[in-house]
Amino acid sequence: MKNIIGIRFKKPGKIYFFDPGENKVEKGDHVIVETSMGQEYAEVIIPNRLMDEEKITKPLKTIIRIATEKDAKHNEENKKIEKEAFTVAEKKIKEHNLKMTLVDVEYKFDNSKMLFYFTADGRIDFRELVKDLAVIYKTRIELRQIGVRDEVRRMGGNGVCGRELCCCSFLENFETVSIKMAKEQNIALTPSKISGNCGRLMCCLKYEHEVYEEKLQRLPKVGAIVKTPDGKGTVESLEILKEKVNVKIKDKEEGYLYRKYDAKDIKIIKNVETEIINKEEQENLKELEELEKLEEQESQNKQSDI
Repeated sequence: MKNIIGIRFKKPGKIYFFDPGENKVEKGDHVIVETSMGQEYAEVIIPNRLMDEEKITKPLKTIIRIATEKDAKHNEENKKIEKEAFTVAEKKIKEHNLKMTLVDVEYKFDNSKMLFYFTADGRIDFRELVKDLAVIYKTRIELRQIGVRDEVRRMGGNGVCGRELCCCSFLENFETVSIKMAKEQNIALTPSKISGNCGRLMCCLKYEHEVYEEKLQRLPKVGAIVKTPDGKGTVESLEILKEKVNVKIKDKEEGYLYRKYDAKDIKIIKNVETEIINKEEQENLKELEELEKLEEQESQNKQSDI
């Protein structure tokens, strides 16, 4: 077991584990830590706690110290400079006629660098802007192009589920999400229902994707011809997680019967290559495909400069 604390650099934001050393801290305290980006001022979200070492990503860094009043004051001064820098940078962006939108400014606690986060439709030549900002703030300047997912992560918010957005609470990296995932989970291909606050496909479509893929391998497709205990029929719909198959069977007296079977109790006579998509779904599909293209483009456009 390892003694750890959980800290957060800004709200909303992910919680990171650090080694408190000999220090005893309470929730709401602040600490100074060393990161790959330099020294940071962070809030304690999880106080001293013993955790199984197998659950910890190693190596676990040790905090530098518990923050003092002087540290707190310095952090507040940095926040004021960030607000000022945001206004200054927006003005400079207009002066240089750059087609970019400033999202956030981050001034490192040790004043080693200042980061400017922005969104843009394509690549931006911001070299002159960097020079101007470096002259004003006399520190290392970084401009980082981010996508709309990253933008929402920095802004924060709640999802349609009512919980804090996954990207603001625990997601470390954005994984590729596709329309195929929604289709395989029998979710209606309606953009408003499967898009997140960022306007892109919801990250949570990825969470159960592997389970659905595994189960679908054991199930026929909608439209397949199958043999059931009650005769030959056509697959009308699937209950994927339960591995149930709803079948339409032709009956001489009643026309058609609709029965539900366990997948293990039916045999596929003829499967189908592709499932039928109605006109409304086809129109929605075009819009969703555009979202996928935008996401790919944003990934290619991300850039950084010093």
